[in-house]
Amino acid sequence: MSLFKRFKITRELSRLEKKAKEDPSPSLFVDLAQVYINLGSQEDALRVVEEGLVLFPRSDELRKVHGFAKKQVLTKKIESLRGELSKSPRPHLFLKLAQAYLGQGDEDSAFAVCRECLKRYPEDLESRLLFAEMATRAFQKTLNVDKGREAHQVLLEILERDERNKKAHKELAQLFFGIGYLEGSQHHLGILRSLGRIDKESRDLEQEILHALEEGAPSFDDPGTALLEVEKRGGLIHGKKRSLGGGPKRILASEEALNDVREGLSKLVAREGVSKAAYIRGSKALVRGEVRDGRDPFLKTARVFAKVAQRTVRRMDLGNFSKGILDGVFGHICICSFGDVCAAVQCQGNADLDWVLQDLQDLVAKSLYTAGKK
Repeated sequence: MSLFKRFKITRELSRLEKKAKEDPSPSLFVDLAQVYINLGSQEDALRVVEEGLVLFPRSDELRKVHGFAKKQVLTKKIESLRGELSKSPRPHLFLKLAQAYLGQGDEDSAFAVCRECLKRYPEDLESRLLFAEMATRAFQKTLNVDKGREAHQVLLEILERDERNKKAHKELAQLFFGIGYLEGSQHHLGILRSLGRIDKESRDLEQEILHALEEGAPSFDDPGTALLEVEKRGGLIHGKKRSLGGGPKRILASEEALNDVREGLSKLVAREGVSKAAYIRGSKALVRGEVRDGRDPFLKTARVFAKVAQRTVRRMDLGNFSKGILDGVFGHICICSFGDVCAAVQCQGNADLDWVLQDLQDLVAKSLYTAGKK
């Protein structure tokens, strides 16, 4: 590419990036991503599309470009990892390669990579755990009993090597619940409790088991019998297990809950130094204070900051983003996020940020309830 042509493309990128910030639209993000794709910079294209999806989550155009860019990035990553493995094979490289194949939806290749890794490094628990998770998903999707037995066996092998492995205990508890081996599920949940505080998904599973037992739901004596019953019935006994990290879906509650949100926002803007407050779920927002309209930069900043923080933390496998403070010439924007809900305030230097964050957490917690709960 000539120097003059590269200069023109760089100038066009700068123009589109600036316009996307000032007056965003799905087509503008698509155009910007396309320029990056043409330059061979798939990572930048993916970044741009993900930023666009934060603002326009229902855009079919952006979703299509996102799928294409993600596939290109993963293809490039797979080529790079295979090159590294050919030179210096290590367990964590096999794991990354298997995860990349999964990202492309190529489960067969992911299984093959995990098998190769375990053949070379039989003591590698991370690859063994990923293999077990994939086998469990394959069993749930196809009801192939052999996959169910394979998942069960691999999880037991993990616990033989590390009896305190929380992920393996949790996976077994959920697998056993699905096939109707409730005693086994309770057993592994009990071990999880003995190892320390359990997460909400596991606590919810405990309640589901108790409810199933109270209702007289089927409960088998061993996993072998339970798996054969699944095959005979052509379906899981207690429904498909939620995906890892999912948990029960949370939705906005009744009008009473919305009134609590409005009251909470009013209390926040009454605090010293707080000028704007918002409760955001998807494209909807309840606001108080000096928010001009739906295009107020404060709302856009809160949405983008919460979504980008959540994705970054998940991508780096650091847990979940729950709260944070963004500093700038505007003062401070404090954000509390949970799932697809976030609450935010804009405040100045004289505001007590600790109290503000605590109020935001309380607001979000009170506004949510578990789907189906009365």
